[in-house]
Amino acid sequence: MNFMTKLRKAWASSNSLLCVGLDPDPSKFPGMLRDKPRAILDFNKAIIDATHDLVCAYKPQIAYFASQAAEDQLLETIDYLRSQYPHIPIILDAKRGDIGSTADQYAAEAFARYQADAVTVNPYLGSDSITPFTRYAEKGVVILCRTSNAGAQDLQDLQIDGKPLFLHLASKVTKEWNGNQNCLLVVGATWPEQMRQVRDVVGEMPLLVPGIGAQGGDVQALVKAGKTTEGTGLIISSSRAVLYADSGKHFAQAARQVAKATQDEINLYR
Repeated sequence: MNFMTKLRKAWASSNSLLCVGLDPDPSKFPGMLRDKPRAILDFNKAIIDATHDLVCAYKPQIAYFASQAAEDQLLETIDYLRSQYPHIPIILDAKRGDIGSTADQYAAEAFARYQADAVTVNPYLGSDSITPFTRYAEKGVVILCRTSNAGAQDLQDLQIDGKPLFLHLASKVTKEWNGNQNCLLVVGATWPEQMRQVRDVVGEMPLLVPGIGAQGGDVQALVKAGKTTEGTGLIISSSRAVLYADSGKHFAQAARQVAKATQDEINLYR
């Protein structure tokens, strides 16, 4: 099953546009986990087991594993998802961006080594930095477009021929880079007006939407701006607000409560 089919099935089966970002920070773990040798894996498994029926995807962020020399626990987290919840898409948040043989290796890292269903990439180097990923036709390629951080405007809003750069990018991805129909765009929840503009350009293309929860994105505004005619088209990611809802022994139950409340809020505006 290719990524796009898997995503559509997950939207339907879970009745959810929520994605939980797996950003494991051991300094924020409950005390009973912090000194365990496989703390990251144990934490992730508890979060996954508590929220799996509420999400359309999981998004492990590779930096949180690499900084702890825990790439093996990233592999094990992905293996756990693939074995226990094989219907849920896995988006590796790596934001890779390079050219030539190096891009080939990054694509192999995401899709062969980690067996992710999709990966985030940075398009700044142009089409030849994206092709090594999009040639994996069954996989999703999630391209940064209008990100949620305040500094996004430094470059992404630059006007070129009367139109901001992020809209030029959205058009190029739609018309030139999406030959295998496996591209998605990242558009931050903190910019609903820009999201509306992107949706007008890309049609039904799915959007990965970070920036709710800890970053304060307006759920009602983003859903109305970004949803498709079918009421889907969005993968709305929340990480810290879900993962660290409670720092005690009931952290997983608290994570479920926040995930459920977020799912319900999103569905209210679909």
